[in-house]
Amino acid sequence: MRSSKSIIALILLIVIIGGAGAYVYYEIFNKDALALGLDLEGGVYVLLEADVADGVTVTKDDLEKAKAIIQNRVDQLGTKEPEITIEGGNRIRIAIPGVQDQEQVLDLVGKTALLEFKSAKVVDGQVEYTQIVSGKDLKEAVVKFDQYGKPYVALTFNDEAGAKMKEFTGKNVGELLYITLDDVAISTPRIEQEVGKDASISGSFTDEQAGKLALLLRSGSLPIPLVARETRAIGPKLGQDSLSTSMKAGIIGAILVLCFMIFFYRAFGLVADIALASYMTIVMAGLIVTNSTITLPGLAGLILGIGMAVDANIIIFERVKDEIRNGHSIRSGIETGFSRAIVTILDSNITTLIAAAVLYWFGSGPIRGFAVTLTMSILGSMITAVFITRWLLRLSVNSGLIKTKKAIGGVKEAVK
Repeated sequence: MRSSKSIIALILLIVIIGGAGAYVYYEIFNKDALALGLDLEGGVYVLLEADVADGVTVTKDDLEKAKAIIQNRVDQLGTKEPEITIEGGNRIRIAIPGVQDQEQVLDLVGKTALLEFKSAKVVDGQVEYTQIVSGKDLKEAVVKFDQYGKPYVALTFNDEAGAKMKEFTGKNVGELLYITLDDVAISTPRIEQEVGKDASISGSFTDEQAGKLALLLRSGSLPIPLVARETRAIGPKLGQDSLSTSMKAGIIGAILVLCFMIFFYRAFGLVADIALASYMTIVMAGLIVTNSTITLPGLAGLILGIGMAVDANIIIFERVKDEIRNGHSIRSGIETGFSRAIVTILDSNITTLIAAAVLYWFGSGPIRGFAVTLTMSILGSMITAVFITRWLLRLSVNSGLIKTKKAIGGVKEAVK
């Protein structure tokens, strides 16, 4: 009776592991539940640096504001999983994977200087521009439609800027207002009447042109000027090649590990292989739940985690075999061996977790990606070793599937 219950429980556990794995991998391969990083999917990478005069201090608040503005600009393009992070005390790193129009993103992200509303006059044959208000005074810029269905851009300024605009436009009806981004005019509307806090830009716009102008106005003003120190585009083919190569390496490595475990540990090895499948399911599910982005270093962390998970099982199996050599039965050897092996496994995994935490805290970009997947791998390895491998071994012995020492790779008596 006990044997039948153990067999049913073992089959049920394997079915649960298989079903969970099938569901997780269906989500990954058919519903794109995991986002791929720039190095795997291709995209655009830009490194921006504050371009300020000597003696001018760039504050953390300046960088945070600039980051928020750039994030808003990139998000409104509808790009997938953009990564925008502050590096050091004066740099912002932008990675946008999976973009379809790389030139458009490079062009938009590159326009990161100050947005200004200017007047112009000719002095001694030279055109001189004078700032009226800047983009930081602009509260809102949205596309609206007039009674004829034609698009226009509606602007809203803060109170102080509204007063300046009212004074300027009241004295300059019929003149041009220059709206510049990085000292390049993005719009030159003619002043038709006095305006204050609320103004509008109309003309022969298409919906797309009006939307792009509103986007530039809405997210254009930065608290500090930034220049691009490094810009590169990674083609989707290069990313796919990296992904394909990494996947092949991971699959080959996993197959070799599975064969190794069965060859050396036989029934124990088969248990380890099932536990390894559950480990991969746990790790991938964890990455999906935390909305993680997989990068090339992240894949390296996953492959490294497979080795760590197998290593934990090897430690357990060797401790169990030591107990059996010393006269314990297989069932007793499993319980005693587990109790002694688990302390070693927890110690080694905790020290690796500390290292992963340090990498995440002080690292950025790909380093953080590696730290995240390594952490998931360690947690998955511990869950697998402490619970799943133990349950599988107990059920295998109780069901009578593992009866002899030969079934676990052969165990010689200890030398007295």
